[in-house]
Amino acid sequence: MGVAHHASYAPWLEIGRTELLRTGGMSYASLERDGIFLVVTRLDLRFRRSIRYDDVVEIRTHVEQGSRVRIRHRYEIALIERNGATPDPADPGVPADGVCAVATSELACVNRDARPIELPECLVS
Repeated sequence: MGVAHHASYAPWLEIGRTELLRTGGMSYASLERDGIFLVVTRLDLRFRRSIRYDDVVEIRTHVEQGSRVRIRHRYEIALIERNGATPDPADPGVPADGVCAVATSELACVNRDARPIELPECLVS
């Protein structure tokens, strides 16, 4: 069909979360070494326009309020480049704001035994 399969979006969101951690000076691998695991408990994804093969997209990831053991993220998957150029806003396949999909996720913090634990301070501040 010439578009990215809907199952491709969830890994893109994971990459967004991983890169958000990295910009904060940590890695998910280091959290796991410390016995801290973040498991997805909820994922909501809304498709606004199709992303086509070879499109360049940007995953915009933001932390929203969570709880002592949960963290919420909000995402925008924005179209940056199509056919090697800036997307044409006159193209009906291009959203006016450039955002092709929006999503939210909720992750729970658990230990090695999959029991809930409090989020580390570095993830809530």
